[in-house]
Amino acid sequence: MRRKITSLTVLAALVATLLFALPLGFAVWQYYHDDAKGDLERAADAAALAVSGDLNAGRRPTVPVLDEEDDEAAGEVGIYAPDGRLLAGVGPAVAGPVEQQAAKATVDVVIGREGDEMALAVPVVSGPRVTGVVRAALPLSELRLRIVLTLLGMAGLAVATTGVSWLLARRFTTRLVRPLEQLAAAAERLGDGDFTARSPRAGIPEIDQVGETLDATAARIRETLERERAFSAEASHQLRTPLTGLRWQLEAALEAPAADPYAAIRAGIASADRLERTIEDLLALGRERRAPRAELDLDGLLEELRQAGEALLGPQGRTVRIHREDPPPARVAAAAVRQILGVLLDNAVTHGRGTVTVLARDAGDALAIDVADEGPDLGETDPFATTPTGHGIGLRLARGLAEAEGGRLRLSRPDPPTFTLLLPAADPTTPA
Repeated sequence: MRRKITSLTVLAALVATLLFALPLGFAVWQYYHDDAKGDLERAADAAALAVSGDLNAGRRPTVPVLDEEDDEAAGEVGIYAPDGRLLAGVGPAVAGPVEQQAAKATVDVVIGREGDEMALAVPVVSGPRVTGVVRAALPLSELRLRIVLTLLGMAGLAVATTGVSWLLARRFTTRLVRPLEQLAAAAERLGDGDFTARSPRAGIPEIDQVGETLDATAARIRETLERERAFSAEASHQLRTPLTGLRWQLEAALEAPAADPYAAIRAGIASADRLERTIEDLLALGRERRAPRAELDLDGLLEELRQAGEALLGPQGRTVRIHREDPPPARVAAAAVRQILGVLLDNAVTHGRGTVTVLARDAGDALAIDVADEGPDLGETDPFATTPTGHGIGLRLARGLAEAEGGRLRLSRPDPPTFTLLLPAADPTTPA
């Protein structure tokens, strides 16, 4: 890419120089020809004024001495008689067509090419009579030398300009390409799984915008990956509740071989259904595909909770009690609430004692669901903190799900341990 940009820049400079040089070269040629004509005309006029007296009187003229600068610019000066003889100065012995035409006195100045010279002739007149002709000539080789030297100078300037363009192209190409290379390296690191990769800022708004977008993408991917990893750990912990209930039911059936096996099978199927529902809920929540927030079927959820509580607490000789105190309707995702209550029930089964009491009540502008057991006083312990043994993972998941639904989960009383789930009550004026 560096070579391509540099080559295109140099090519553009060359094309621009060529397009500019062609008309400029023609202008240089025209300028030197006009300048040479002017010098010859001045020299011829000066000489004509100097020798007009001698020619009019019939005396042999002498070539006047010109200034050194005028003499160098005008070249050779010669004085001719009307019949074409060279009287004085430098020039061909016999007048050429330019001098002959000037001797006719039809024009004031005659200019043309004679051999390898540019010649200019001016007639000297006395009344109606031509008394002589003044010729000034300049070798064309000298004129070509002036033009060639000027064109060589222009060519050198063009080469220098192209070289400067090449240097500037290399410099600016490095400045432009290096940030892109660094951006590509950051993208490659991101593709290799290094989500801490960040692209440096180049001071070029367009490239910096791409870098900022790449950095934001890396940060979002990292957050998503960390969230999915954490959720996977929490979800695996959450699956323990229905699996534990199913295991206890099967063990209880084995310990009581005389009991009705169909009841144990039905209970096992019910536990398997709850496990399947838990997996579906966790997959939906993990992919952030929130179900439509229709009005929560609180009675159905409490009935599922009662069945799960009986399956888990029955083998331990414990019971679950569910009460309702005119709870208001709520518009939240049923999958999230089901998982939160499952976590609270599992926590009461694993760490609590005695009867588990579930109370759905009105808390003003919120639906409150209390889950309490007869376990020991929690004191100043933070139940939502994760311990090295893995305790607290489920409660942390439950709190995150509650906050995602606009609610809260907190330890409302440490003794007896009581967790309260607060969900925003549905506005009766809002349509479903």
